[in-house]
Amino acid sequence: MIEPGMCVEDLPTPCLLVDVDRMHHNIHAWQHAITTAGADLRPHVKTHKVPVLAQMQMAAGATGITVAKVAEAEVFAAGGCRDIFIAYPIIGPDKWRRAAELAREIQLIVGVESDVGAVGLSAAATVAGVRLPVRVEVDLGLARSGVQPAATATLCEQILSLPGLDLEGIFTFRSVGYPGGINRTATDIAREEGERMSELAESLRGAGIPIRSVSAGSTPTARNVALAPGITEVRPGTYIFGDYMLAQRGTISYEDIALSILCTVISRPDSTTATVDGGSKTFCGDVVPTGELKGYARAVSMDAYLERMSEEHGVVRLPAGADPRIGDRIAFHPIHVCTTVNLADELIGIRGEQVVEVWPTLARGKRT
Repeated sequence: MIEPGMCVEDLPTPCLLVDVDRMHHNIHAWQHAITTAGADLRPHVKTHKVPVLAQMQMAAGATGITVAKVAEAEVFAAGGCRDIFIAYPIIGPDKWRRAAELAREIQLIVGVESDVGAVGLSAAATVAGVRLPVRVEVDLGLARSGVQPAATATLCEQILSLPGLDLEGIFTFRSVGYPGGINRTATDIAREEGERMSELAESLRGAGIPIRSVSAGSTPTARNVALAPGITEVRPGTYIFGDYMLAQRGTISYEDIALSILCTVISRPDSTTATVDGGSKTFCGDVVPTGELKGYARAVSMDAYLERMSEEHGVVRLPAGADPRIGDRIAFHPIHVCTTVNLADELIGIRGEQVVEVWPTLARGKRT
């Protein structure tokens, strides 16, 4: 059992380490930047999945939190979070019922992008005897969910006509990975995202549709989206920990990455590679390394990369001159921290070489 006071060198591997000082710096620096820009910060807690860390973000000034699934909202509500936005289409009678029942206990906002979702939520809210605030999701080019801007007014008007629902605003998620985003700067993409959402909100208001919140932004774009007049809220998530992908692409610095995966070398297949005790059950594989991303993770202390992996084995490409021995330990920054955390039972908070906190990842695996 891992407990505060233990030395990092005594921890069993693989394990996820969080530099608590870097994490606190990220929480407060981003909160200050977004507040100064004039928007609210509602962090997406899919990154850490820990209610205690969400409480830290809110204590720093966040107005609430963002989740992707009803089950995540239930976990964070039980952990003391009282203002939650489910930024995801809720489809299905069980999920509509659970969302409406949760709205009896906390301030809950739910994303909608179809008439099916709106009608289902309306029926569930009516049965539960609640008024459920909803936001309409707008697709600005990512093409995974959301209505087209031109169709937003129609869905908003339908929501206004349905019992049990209150139209609260509009939201989007585009980030920088959408088709057409290649070779554009994150600053330019963010500026356009903010302007398009603000213009859409004004158009809807001009048509007599009340829009209170205009929510957008991701970690690569949030700071600049927040500067756009009319944007009321941004929803970055990864900023609390950072990862290899964000640092390599210049969104954050490597010095700001707060989470690493500590592994042990278990084999040396040849002079240029080492095998560690973390594979696809430890490191995420949802982002495929290409271009400037040379592997699924980057070593913290040297220019080495997790090049390939199976369930329990990770094969690391070593730089010239590196010669780790079997039993040596190597820490890595994962390519994508959010899905990496979802694979772990706990996060181990460290200061220097000592464990100071252990946080169970209570919302991991919550898919419904």
